[in-house]
Formats: sequence, C-alpha cells, structure tokens
Amino acid sequence: MGRSIRLDLSTSVFDKFKGKDNRFKETLNTDAKGLLSLYEAAHLRIHGEQVLEEALAFTKHHLKRIVQQLESPLQDQVMRALEQPLHRGIPRIETRYYISFYEKDNSKNELLLKLAKWDFNHVQNMYKKDLCELSRWWKEFDLNPKLPYARDRLVETYLWGTAYHFEPQYSYVRIAVAKSIQMLTIVDDTYDNYATIEEGDLFTEIMERWNIDETDQLPEYLKILYKFILTIYDDYEREAAKQGKLFAVPYAKETVKEICKAYNKGLKWVMGQQIPSSFEEYIANTVITSCIYVISSATIPGMKSVSKETIDWLRSVPKIVIASAKRESRQGQTLTGLDFYMKQHGVSMEVTADKFIELTEDAWKDLNTDWMAKISSVPKDMVEQVLGYARAAEVFFRSGQDGYTKTEIVAHHIAALFLDPIII
Repeated sequence: MGRSIRLDLSTSVFDKFKGKDNRFKETLNTDAKGLLSLYEAAHLRIHGEQVLEEALAFTKHHLKRIVQQLESPLQDQVMRALEQPLHRGIPRIETRYYISFYEKDNSKNELLLKLAKWDFNHVQNMYKKDLCELSRWWKEFDLNPKLPYARDRLVETYLWGTAYHFEPQYSYVRIAVAKSIQMLTIVDDTYDNYATIEEGDLFTEIMERWNIDETDQLPEYLKILYKFILTIYDDYEREAAKQGKLFAVPYAKETVKEICKAYNKGLKWVMGQQIPSSFEEYIANTVITSCIYVISSATIPGMKSVSKETIDWLRSVPKIVIASAKRESRQGQTLTGLDFYMKQHGVSMEVTADKFIELTEDAWKDLNTDWMAKISSVPKDMVEQVLGYARAAEVFFRSGQDGYTKTEIVAHHIAALFLDPIII
C-alpha cells in the first residue's frame, strides 16, 4: 500500500481484453474485481497510451453502474476507488481504508491483518511525537496574537508531510514540510490579505537582501514575520552543517526570495495594478507560489541521498516538478486561472472548466512519465517527494474545494491518521 507500482510493459498486454471490434469485451462488465484492477492501473498512464484512456472511461462507467449491486467489502473498495484512485491518494490514508476493507474479507489472513493494524498504530504514535515537537516549536514563536490575520494550519501541514514520506525514518522530512508550509501560509496571507502594495514591495526588496539589520524599515507586523523567516533558516543552516548539506543553504534561501517575488506579483494582479500578459505567465507564477521549491529545499538536511547534483536538477525546473505544481488548484482568489484563461481565449466557464480537467490529467501524465524514468543524478526518494506533493494537492483541493482553508474537508483524514488508533 506504500506506493503504486507500474512495470515498464507495452500497453499491448491489454489487447487481450478487447474484442474484434477493438472495444473492451462486454464480458468484462460484471467482473468487478477485474474492472477495479484495470481502473486503478489506468491512473498510471502516460501520454500516448490510448488503450489506457479507453480503459479508464470503460471501467469508470461500469463500476459506477454495478457498485450498488456489490456486497461489502468489495462495494466499499469500489466506492473508495471512484472517490480517490489509489495512485493519486496519500498512501497512509489509503492504508487505513484498505485495512478496514481487508478486515471484512472472509478470506483474510488474521495474522497479517493483526500485523497491519499494529504497524499502523505504531507509526501513528510516531506521528503524535512529531506533532508534539511541532507544537512546541510553534508555541515558542507565539505568532497567533501577533499576526492574527494569518491561518494556523500546523496539523494540516503535517498531513501534507506524510504525503511526502510516511515511513518512520523520514520524521525530519515530515516536520520540515510542516514548518515550511506553515511559514509560507503566513507569508501568503500577508501578501493576499493584509499588506498594501507598497508594503509588499518593501518586504520583497528586504527579503531579497536577507539582512536582519534592515528590519527597522519595516512596519511592526512585517518585522515579526521577517525575523520568523530568518530564524527558521538560521536553524536550517545549523542542521545542514550537521548533516554535511551546507551546499543546500544558498538554494533554500533563494527559493524563499523567489516565492516572495511571486506572491508580490500576485498581489499586484489581484489589486489591479498589473495583469498577466497571458495565461502562461499566470501559470508560470503559480508554479513558484505552489511552494514546491521551498518545501523541496527544506527537506534536504533530512535526505541522506541528496547531493549537489540534486540541487542542480531542481534548479533546472524539471518537468515533473512543473507537473506536480500545476496540479495544485489555488482557490479563493479574486482573479484566478479560470478568469485569465476565459479572458485570453474568449470561452465560457464550462469550456474553461473542461480545459482545466484536461490540463490536470496532462499534468498527471507528465508526472507519471518522469516518476517512472531513471534519473541518475536524482535519488528516488526525492522524486517520490514530488509525487507526494501532487498527491497532497489532489486530496486537499479535490473538485475545486480548498481543504487547506476549510479544514473540515480533511478533518476526518486527520482524525484517522493522528488521533484514532485501529482497534486490535
């Protein structure tokens, strides 16, 4: 359940499921388990795999048609797959669902089931320890009363971290993800909801110089934010030195400077002072504001496999990173990608919405292509992080919802992963 696996096989292996008319055989229509397996496999498709495009449409149609006729636990499993395909879900969330399905299976192995439950609860206890450490870190800054306009999303950011790596040995990575996203949440809220254009320009300029002695130029609330960011990266530098990763420090700071520039550009767009020259310019800016570069750099001290070559790869703006960042749907803005696309192409909201679904699917195909490729200079666990980012975005921003702002959308996942143990 940890990772989806795709073998590098020709899609011709699926031809046996087709009839002489080159359509999927009608005899497959009632094979729920077979349909489910093919449906899940189709989500690992890449560009040009027409047979898997057809397989997805075929299996989705028939699974929806027969789901109410199925018995538990297969019915439960199909309903979950239609809501959240396995490859695009956060692995630990899907693990909990699968344990509940397997428990109802008459052919289950009791010892294996007990081991799975024990493992889940053991790892959950480790997550609780991570969250305690995060909570102590957050309380030391005491930013809630000082910056009341900013969202406090510490637990939600840690959920995002479990999408990066759920395994026990990646505790540092999960905590680093949580810290960096919480930091960026405050920065984002500052530009979006509080700072004037003049204050945004000033803060961006001073972030570029990265000098604690320049804080006197800032209004009080921006002094607090600026010191918070610099403190985080002082800690980062100490940890990087300890782990022999000092080469990552300049890049990590640069990603923060770049995202502040991107947020500032977005502020001017929203305020009407500037507008993007094209939909493509808007998308390029959202790739930066997606946070993926800041988060990726934040995890490096906890990644033994990462080298200077990995930094070079991130600097090269790899396609998999762009695809993963594009998957994040930013909500709640006065001006959105939908608006820009409609204006540039002169099309309706319905046409634009369909186009965005197509763009999302194309992004997943790009991501799958690079995820399965062997990149000699890039450790597999770093590539897995990029996939994890896309999975978290899928869960948090499903169907145009914003589960990061409206936390009730993901509250049941938080309870399942961090609060409620499985009864053994």
